[in-house]
Amino acid sequence: MPRYLTMIHIEEQNAPAEANGPEFDERMGALFEEITKAGVMLDTAGLAPTSEGTRVTWSGGKLRYTDGPFTESKEVIGGYSIIQAKDKAEAVEWAKRFLQVHPEHWTVTAEVREIAED
Repeated sequence: MPRYLTMIHIEEQNAPAEANGPEFDERMGALFEEITKAGVMLDTAGLAPTSEGTRVTWSGGKLRYTDGPFTESKEVIGGYSIIQAKDKAEAVEWAKRFLQVHPEHWTVTAEVREIAED
């Protein structure tokens, strides 16, 4: 079965400041339990803020290092998952369900891409 990487894009500067709340945590926990029991979830995690990151760029035969935060970025990757699904449609369905757990006032985007297997 193919594997898919889902990258969760957020607008870090506009992310809701309030805590998620117990209802959100319960809904997310139930979804993660379901996807794990279905044998689909291989790995998932949220990422630390860009202020704790470093970008390494190779250009013109030289390396350049830039410490975060990366203010020029409107969207950043705030988390990821790696799942194993029968096809892209199933992977997108899981991503849709993940997004629908979030409160309506949030803006979260999921990019689903198949992992190239050689």
